Amino acid sequence: MSKFKKKKDGGLPPVNTAALPDIVFMLLFFFMTVTVMKDNTLKIKQQLPSADQLHTLDKKDPVIYIYAGEPLDQFKAKWGSSAKIQLNDSFKEVTDIAQYILSERADFRQDQQNKITTALKVDGETNMGLISDIKQELRDVNALKINYIANKKSE
Repeated sequence: MSKFKKKKDGGLPPVNTAALPDIVFMLLFFFMTVTVMKDNTLKIKQQLPSADQLHTLDKKDPVIYIYAGEPLDQFKAKWGSSAKIQLNDSFKEVTDIAQYILSERADFRQDQQNKITTALKVDGETNMGLISDIKQELRDVNALKINYIANKKSE
């Protein structure tokens, strides 16, 4: 009998998983930083008017968007062809704007609530009466900081 035994071939050693949680959290943080939140799906036509004197908003300013215009062709059967208001992803009436602004305002921090800008993204062919009604509803809830979105006029 020999004192030393030959080591049997045990196959491959087990995979070391000690670094696995670090890798998972690194990937999680990467995807959290590069992911962009989904914007609203437009259900209206958006041929923005052109302007020559434009000002870009600061990215830090909180903005609430209101869209207005003629519904797209697939929505005309249900909603008609007159200009409609789109808040988030659904068509609403002018009277719904006040409640929408108040609920969106509540989502922002207290120190940002007085800095909120309401951005109107309105089709160039939209009736001015609808825009006046929107502005009146915004006055009623004291949302007086209004921005009109337009394309830069080409010279």
